[in-house]
Parts: sequence; C-alpha cells; structure tokens
Amino acid sequence: MSQLLVKNYVHIIFSTKNRVDFIDEAIENELFSYITSLNKDSESQALQIGGTDNHIHILCLLSLKIALMKLVQEVKAHSSKWIKTKAEKYENFFWQDGYGAFSVSPTNVNTIINYIKNQREHHKEFGSKTEILNYYKKY
Repeated sequence: MSQLLVKNYVHIIFSTKNRVDFIDEAIENELFSYITSLNKDSESQALQIGGTDNHIHILCLLSLKIALMKLVQEVKAHSSKWIKTKAEKYENFFWQDGYGAFSVSPTNVNTIINYIKNQREHHKEFGSKTEILNYYKKY
C-alpha cells in the first residue's frame, strides 16, 4: 500500500497560568481566529475552538506531519506572544505548562463541536476544574 490515510481528531484543552481570567469576551474571537490560523500553518485544521475566561478547547484534525506535543507548543507560544501585544491588560498573559488531549471518534465530532461552542453556558453550571477532573476520570 503506497498511500496514507490518517484522520486523527484530537480535543485539546489547556488553561491560562494559575487559571487567571484573561480571556474575556472582548478578545476571545480574535484569539480563537489567531489560533485557527496557527493550526492551519501546522496543517492541523481547527474544527472548533472555544472556551471561557481561563481555558480553551481546540478540536482539530491532527496532521500526520506534526506531533501533538509540537502543535500544542507552537499554538501556546505564538498565541501567548500575540495576545501580549493586544493591550496592556494582557501583558502578563501566560498559558499553563500542561495540557489535556483526547482522541475523538469521527462519530462524536459533532457532539464535541457543540460542546466546545457552548463553553460559556456550560461553565455557568460546572467550573473548569470539575470539567478537567471529569475528563481525567472518563479517559
């Protein structure tokens, strides 16, 4: 077989350093668009990005040309530098060191897209720490 067929859907979650509420609604759409372009540069199409004030979710189709660790590293480094240029209130912005990444079955992609779209609503009921702990228990 001389052809490659790789289709890895990955749900990535990471927080701001110390879960500081930096990602307000004034910057989130621009931040998510910027992260979409970073994913595109890595040939890892972002299908949905969303989050709240202190963390984000990315559902992407991971390219076979980049390791997951490298993709997350690139996204976090470049987006952190970028957001610091947007306003004085973001100059102390940092992402946490770690991240969570979970494989997603193609049959569950739409469910995860809807889940990510509704993060602000979802977190009115559940805090981000509870959410992460639930993911760790599930996986």
